[in-house]
Amino acid sequence: MRKTREVLRLYFELKLGQRQIARSANLSQSTVHDYLERFRATGLSWPLPAGMSEAELERKLFPADSSVPKPGAKTLPDFPAIHEELRRHKHTTLQLLWEEYRTVHADGFGYSRFCYHYQRWKQERDLVLRQEHRPGEKLFVDWAGDTIPIYDPSTGEAHPAQLFVAVLGASNYTYVEAAPDQQMASWIGAHVRAFEFFAGCPQLVIPDNTRTGVSKACRYEPDLNPTYQEMAKHYAVGVLPTRPRKPRDKAKAEVGVQIVERWILAALRHRRFFSLAEANRAILELLDKLNTRPFKKREGSRRCLFEELTGRRYGLCLSNASICPPGPRPPSTSTTISSSTRASTACPINSHGRPSKCGPRPPPSRFSIRVSAWPRMCATASLTPP
Repeated sequence: MRKTREVLRLYFELKLGQRQIARSANLSQSTVHDYLERFRATGLSWPLPAGMSEAELERKLFPADSSVPKPGAKTLPDFPAIHEELRRHKHTTLQLLWEEYRTVHADGFGYSRFCYHYQRWKQERDLVLRQEHRPGEKLFVDWAGDTIPIYDPSTGEAHPAQLFVAVLGASNYTYVEAAPDQQMASWIGAHVRAFEFFAGCPQLVIPDNTRTGVSKACRYEPDLNPTYQEMAKHYAVGVLPTRPRKPRDKAKAEVGVQIVERWILAALRHRRFFSLAEANRAILELLDKLNTRPFKKREGSRRCLFEELTGRRYGLCLSNASICPPGPRPPSTSTTISSSTRASTACPINSHGRPSKCGPRPPPSRFSIRVSAWPRMCATASLTPP
């Protein structure tokens, strides 16, 4: 029951302001303002006419919405069933469901009103918790659904190359790379090159439940792939897989994949590539444009926001990230360890923005660490795998 009468009493009899009324009645100030505006629009005066009940006052202040159909006028669609059909079958459209609805109810709503009422029903029930991301805390990674064709120079046969996408949570700064497949070597190598591109390591990496990352998916205690887990230990990062069938847990990656497909894949649709290195050079050029493209609803770009949050022109947040060590790093294979290989370091950043003193980190048991001449990622670097 609304507190309409109490709001009116406090306003007209006690002469309280809207903020005081809101605190007294445990309402928001906007709700109090709405009640008073509705009361003035009815033409009623205070005190209310004798014998006016709460129900009558409700009907005068809150008349039925003319946009909502009256009971019995037209049959409302079964919105929960429609929503379930759209969720279960990805190729189902509202147009198809509306035609099925009109088959049963010939005098039902038209398509536009059908969509309007469905969207209203969905907005009232589709509650979403907004996620807040700290700088340097999370890196969302995923494979894009679409691929880029790589042609064999001799036969002309096209081989689909996979697209690895990594997006920082706070700045949306994006990294993209074409890989020959989605196997473990490509998965680990893409992570390493993403860390080099960002010149640092986040606190957490958020993948989905791909087999190369998660051996056994679980809502509470997923089992990581041993190779993937050892890579995370080597770079001193945590891995937090999303819940199964919960794409909103990695919404940044989902949106990042969509943007990459629209602004990079679509721009390369007329070009033919004969090697991964050639494709990655073209991707890197468009990636630089993507990261410097101005935001539509806020000032700056992904790169500007990245540099603003990091406090420098490279690397991650000084308080929440780790330095990505140059030199030896785990390759994209899982082999035996060489005893003569030196270990790399991943020193955390202290509160003064400088690496803390720490000893060498032993190399993971499933990696063969080797020094590579593969160049550090920059605006002109090639993405040729080591």
